[in-house]
This record gives sequence, structure tokens and C-alpha cells, in this order.
Amino acid sequence: MLQLAQACEAIAATTKKLEKTALVAHYLKSQTVDEAAVSAVFLSGRPFPAWEETTLQVGGRSLWSLVAELAGKSERELTAAYRRLGDLGTVAREVLPESPGQRLGILEASAAFRQIAAARGPAAKAAVVRVLLSRAAPIEAKYIVKIMTGDLRIGLKESLVEEAIARAYGLTLAGVQKANMLLGDIAETLRLAAGGKLGDAKMRMFHPLGFMLASPVGSAEQGLNCFPEAVVEDKYDGIRAQAHVSGGEVKLFSRTRDEITESFPELPDALAGLGEDAILDGEIVAWEHQGGRARPFSVLQQRLGRKKVSERMLREIPVAYLVFDVLYAGGELLIDRPLRERAKILDELLAGKTVRARDTKARRKTGQTQLAFGDDDDILVASVIRAPVSRASTPDELEDLFVAAQTRGNEGLMIKDLNSPYAPGKRGQSWLKMKRELATLDVVVTAVEYGHGKRIGVLSDYTFAVWDANKDRLVNIGKAYSGLTDAEIAEMTKWFLEHTMDDQGFRRVVEPKIVLEVAFNNMMRSDRHDSGYALRFPRIVRLRPDKSAAEADTIERAREIYEKQTTEQNPDRRDG
Repeated sequence: MLQLAQACEAIAATTKKLEKTALVAHYLKSQTVDEAAVSAVFLSGRPFPAWEETTLQVGGRSLWSLVAELAGKSERELTAAYRRLGDLGTVAREVLPESPGQRLGILEASAAFRQIAAARGPAAKAAVVRVLLSRAAPIEAKYIVKIMTGDLRIGLKESLVEEAIARAYGLTLAGVQKANMLLGDIAETLRLAAGGKLGDAKMRMFHPLGFMLASPVGSAEQGLNCFPEAVVEDKYDGIRAQAHVSGGEVKLFSRTRDEITESFPELPDALAGLGEDAILDGEIVAWEHQGGRARPFSVLQQRLGRKKVSERMLREIPVAYLVFDVLYAGGELLIDRPLRERAKILDELLAGKTVRARDTKARRKTGQTQLAFGDDDDILVASVIRAPVSRASTPDELEDLFVAAQTRGNEGLMIKDLNSPYAPGKRGQSWLKMKRELATLDVVVTAVEYGHGKRIGVLSDYTFAVWDANKDRLVNIGKAYSGLTDAEIAEMTKWFLEHTMDDQGFRRVVEPKIVLEVAFNNMMRSDRHDSGYALRFPRIVRLRPDKSAAEADTIERAREIYEKQTTEQNPDRRDG
């Protein structure tokens, strides 16, 4: 673990991508294959491979208390160190005592993480963490804490670890990337690479792939300028979901690659009858079956995050899974095929039918949901629908489709290149999204404050941030306190209390993991925030549990909004 920590220090000390890759490659080659495999996972910023559902479930507050206890420091002393150094891992290195014999092996650290994950209850988990940190040298403890909190911050992404594996073992980057995508396990990918067996990698079902992302366009003209052949779909106001279907089992994953099957227990029943293994991409929406249209996101939001969904809610808020892409079918990964081919395969897979799960009399007696194709008098609780597609060859035709989509209550349009492959986790010009609304940003909450009046006792005022140019630090850009319901504020208060990094009394610095969508009237230059901008009349549109902090907007996006706003307010600048 000491060598890994020293390598991380060197990686953090350079901003050059090639140097980082070379340092990782050299380190991996210096370890045994087993040590290098575990190290690859750690260098990707996580304690376990991506495909695993294993989690540590150790909160930031618990780690904070353990570091203070082992260091013999008071709350005030630890807070002072945190304010000066900025993250708990670095604080741990500074305040924890060093004594002879403190050394921890990579495999020992991995085994300890497994033990923490298996422990039941906060006290049992804390006991394992206490032993782990007490055995580690301070520099090792720094990176143990960073890995545990998912906050490595050394300018290293899993994509660079893939490059380092290719370099270390003399292989092509494309081969390493494909194996890691199929497996969802950078450790197993390294083992195959070390043995020259990348070709042995097989698709691992129920491991979510990255989602292809879209770039915004502001006009119909712009939407038709990027590629010669396009299909057009409505942009639905729901949550993106990837469905894995295999052997009668179905799991649903959000954009953050978290499993969300429990929130939509009727959808697996509707998907299990596909007849072959498949990975689908689509949008889950609250659905009005009688009118055949999506309901507002606020309706769907009542279903999110629930481990148990009542029969009443199943009937009152039925959902539809609108499928618009297929990533895997017929035993083949399809992402390299053009959209026109994937669309044909998807049409054949769904056979042009609406797949429905119904709340039948038999189900009410036996607890089993039945799959049906067609109409009857029973209550429809879920549909799987092939998302309708259209074509547009002129701006006027695209504008008509846009107006029609908004009339149906949808956000706007998706415009997709028929010749494009599916690019997991990438945002390019092959998929475009056309919306018209007040400017919004996806931001990360960095600090919270207690409210006033009826909100005394709850954390309702949120300071939020966007990423800087290198996405290695968050810069505050505003503060909002309106937009969430009392129930949401109460739920978030509990979360923030459990994930406080610095308790300043009335104000708390919290783990930067909660993403909000905020709207605002306009943006101003300001030295009040370290982003250099401030939002005028910001309000929270909604919580974004489907997004990770890494997916929040950047300062470049804020700058684009500011420049566009300035140009529109001062037309004379357009030619300047």
C-alpha cells in the first residue's frame, strides 16, 4: 500500500496525461498480477470493481470521528486542519501518528474493504475501519480514506488506467477498453491483459454499461446541420434507464449505474418475456395509458428511491419504459453497429408490440404479474413501448415536431445520426437534444444551512458548485432555498447530517455527492463565488438522483450561458 500511495503522490504532482499514464504503467508492472489487479481498482477511485453491487456503507461522519479518535484530536483541531487542507484523506495523513511497523499490503487493504462491506451495523463497520487505519502508515491512511470516500482526486480516471494497462502489457488500448466494458471489472481486465487473453472477455450481464449522452442545440437549423441522415424522437421528462434481461431475470440501472429495479417492480414482469438476452436503453416515465402520453416528472418522482412500492401506487402511478436503443442482443454486443441497424434489431426484438404487465385478478390472488399483449378489462400497471421515431429534412419540419412534442407535455426532441455507433459514456455530436426553457445547470451541493421560520431545524439553504476546467475541483456558483417539497427537505436534511464533513454550527460543509438541477433568470459576473459568476434568482427545479457528482456541469457551460445571454441582451455584440 505504501508503494501505491507514493505512486498516487507522483501522479497527483503532474498535470500531464502522458506522465500520469507512464507512472501508472510503471507501478502496475512493479507489482504481482494480483496486487496490480487490486491496485487498478483502487486507482480507478473505488474499493470494488464497477460491476459489483458491494458497498462499504461507511459515512463521512463516521470516518471523521474515527480519524479524530485515532489522532487524539478535538473536533475543533480536526476542523481547522480540514479547512486548511480541504479533504479528509489529506487531513488523516497529517494528524495520524506514525509508529514503527505500520505498513499495509495492497491485498490486506482489499481484504479489509471486503470485511467492512460484510460487517453489519455502524459499530461493527467502525471496528474494522479502526483496525485498518491504525495499522496503516499515515500516507497509506490518506489513500485508504480517499478510496473509501470515492474522492481520490489525483487527476486519474479509469480511462487512464486502461491506457496504462495497455502500455504496461504491450496491448492495444481498444482491446483493453472493450474487455473492461464487457466485464465491468478493471481488475479482471488487467489479469487477462497480463496473460495476453483479452479476447477471452465475455459480456457480463447485469453490469451496466455507460450511457451515450447528447449535446444541446438551440434551433431547428442547428439540429439539422450536424449530419445528413437523422431520426427524431421526443425527449421525455423521466429518468434514463438501462434494462438487462437474461434468463427470465431483469434488472434496471440508472445513469449513475445504480440499480433501480425496486422502484419499478412491475417493469421486470413486462420485460421478462422478450425471449432472449438483451440490454436496452430507454426512459422510464409516469404514463397515462388512456391518453397514451407521459405525465410530468413530478408524478414519477413519487416512485423514485422507494424500496417498496404499494399496490395503490402501482395503480395510481403506472409507468412506461420507452425503449429507443438496444446495446446487446442475440449474444452480440451491438454498440459498434450504426443506429439504423440497432433500430431494426430493436424493432424485431419488440416485434412492434406494446409489452404490458397487468394487475390481473390472478395476480391479486397469487401475487404474480402476468405478461399480456393486447387489451382486457384488468388494470394496466406497466408498458414497454418502442419509442416512436420520425424524420425531418427541413428546419420547418423539425420545428413542427418540436411543437408537437411540447404539446404532448414532453421536454423537446432528440435528434440522432442514423450512421452513429453507440458511444458509452460519451457526449458528442451524434445525439443532439433540442429544448427551450429557462437556463438550467446541474450543480453539486457543497454546503447547507439551517432555514428560517417554518424551516427552523431543517437544512434547507443549499450552496452549490460546478466543476472547474480540469474537473478536479468544485467552484461555488450560487445558493438556493426554494423548489423542494417539505418531504424532500426533511429527507435531504437526514442525508446531510449523516454526510457532514465540517460542522460549523449554523452551516455545514457536506460530502459533494448530491446533484440538483437549478434554474435562474440570468447570470452575472461576481467575485462573491470562486467560480467568478453568480446566478440571479436561482431556484431548485429538482433533485437529480440519476446523476453522479461527476456529471454536473462545468464552468465552461456556465460561461457559455453567460456569453449567450450577454449577446442576446446586447445585439450589437453579435458581430464583435
